[in-house]
Amino acid sequence: MSEAKTYEGGCHCGKVRYKATTDLAKIVECNCSICSKKGHLLTFVTPDQFELVAGDGASTEYLFNKHRIHHLFCPTCGVASYAWGIGHGGQKMVSVNVRCLDGVDPSTLAVTKFDGKSL
Repeated sequence: MSEAKTYEGGCHCGKVRYKATTDLAKIVECNCSICSKKGHLLTFVTPDQFELVAGDGASTEYLFNKHRIHHLFCPTCGVASYAWGIGHGGQKMVSVNVRCLDGVDPSTLAVTKFDGKSL
């Protein structure tokens, strides 16, 4: 298993910036309607592993289906770089779009498929 590291990332225009501490050992490609259309590759962190550095209040929120995941995107460039919601066991989680992490090449990572379409 790889070692946890703090990555910086954010949207395309830079209005939304964050730091996330993760090991990138488990990357998820979900086939639900929103993830498949946006091409997200996700890693999940707890709130203490995520720090919003810029853009607090600058993102637009999108809720759909059961309204359990708060999908956030920059209203300027349209990039959805992270979201938050309640994970299994009732714990608040942050999903980070790995494609939005600076200096990370997603083609070098092991990706696990997740059947979100069936939920």
